[in-house]
Amino acid sequence: MSIYSDQRWLVPLAFPITPNEKYMLRVNYIIFVCFILTFPANCFAQDSLSLKGQVSTWMLYNGGNDLPVYMGGRYIPQLNYDFQLKKDNHIDFEASFNINGSAGFNPFDSLRSDGQLKPYRLWARYSSRQFEVRLGLQKINFGSASLLRPLMWFDQVDPRDPLRLTDGVWSVLGRYYFLNNTNVWLWGLYGNKDPKGWELSGTNRHFPEIGGRIQLPVPAGEAALSYHYRIADTRNLGGIVPQFSEVRENRIGFDIKLDLVVGLWFEGTWVTKNKELGMFTNQEIFNVGTDYTFSIGNGLYVIYEQLLAANDEVAFNFQNTTSFSLLSLSYPVGLFDNISGIVYYDWKNKSAYNFLNWQKQFKNITLYFMGYWNPVNYNIPAQGSDQNLFAGKGIQIMLVLNH
Repeated sequence: MSIYSDQRWLVPLAFPITPNEKYMLRVNYIIFVCFILTFPANCFAQDSLSLKGQVSTWMLYNGGNDLPVYMGGRYIPQLNYDFQLKKDNHIDFEASFNINGSAGFNPFDSLRSDGQLKPYRLWARYSSRQFEVRLGLQKINFGSASLLRPLMWFDQVDPRDPLRLTDGVWSVLGRYYFLNNTNVWLWGLYGNKDPKGWELSGTNRHFPEIGGRIQLPVPAGEAALSYHYRIADTRNLGGIVPQFSEVRENRIGFDIKLDLVVGLWFEGTWVTKNKELGMFTNQEIFNVGTDYTFSIGNGLYVIYEQLLAANDEVAFNFQNTTSFSLLSLSYPVGLFDNISGIVYYDWKNKSAYNFLNWQKQFKNITLYFMGYWNPVNYNIPAQGSDQNLFAGKGIQIMLVLNH
């Protein structure tokens, strides 16, 4: 029986378990597993404990927002424990938390604040030379695309975010690495009801998600085939699509990356559902891209990607499409400075999204000066939850300390 169920015998309570109590049960369960896995090895293994963290603070100004000034801070403390069972066999775990708060205000007029504390990563792992299995709250990502990623199934990294922050998923992940560089992934997810990656609807919390991936070496590169299955829940979309509590969803993904004179890749996914959801019954997303470092000065690194996304009642009909082009430039000014920029172009709405970043590196501190010029109607797909802050024109300063 699942630890996440509503069964009364899990805790000595005479009333139903609240969502917060179920959440704490999940956290306590992972901590308990970590302890059980680590306890036997303490008798005969060398171990190491490390504590590190990241502190970031930022300020944003956007004159077009209702609250033009936003300020915020974040601290992610991270605890790692690692010990060796025997030669090439390890057990380790990681626990980190996302502690953040922000406030937006219009001087002398209005103020709005928000804050939260939640687990960021919380997992235990057993690994050997060719095999590993990891259990808990973790990040799972893969694929050949760099920035516009059709295989962004379980994370939501915004390529413009210099910290690359994203929530994890509660899951178990196993990977086996063959000697010829072939590797096989198997995973199972449970308790992740909110939408992830490109998902429009959340997952029915009563059913697990399962999937896998096989990655093979090919001449001048590698290719992979991925699959994922889940039961979606479309009842909380406000009537945008027909409402069902159980929608069987199958995803198939293919990606290939080649290292020729330039880097070349293709990545594509097809998501199909068993119920008639109108134009959301089938989804296809394809990306083709290339990268190259030009011998200009200290080296100009360029990425170009083209993405096509479609949602149709009939698979591969391509009647409701969205197309984005992306150009990314990065240039190291010196040993401690880097200038980068990203331009998105939305071909359907004929609009461009522009982002510029100057990064200054000190010993343990990184300073970012960022500017953006975007459409007021913000339509970049599958980007972070703060996208409304980046509609229109604005600037942001961020200071990051790693310890």
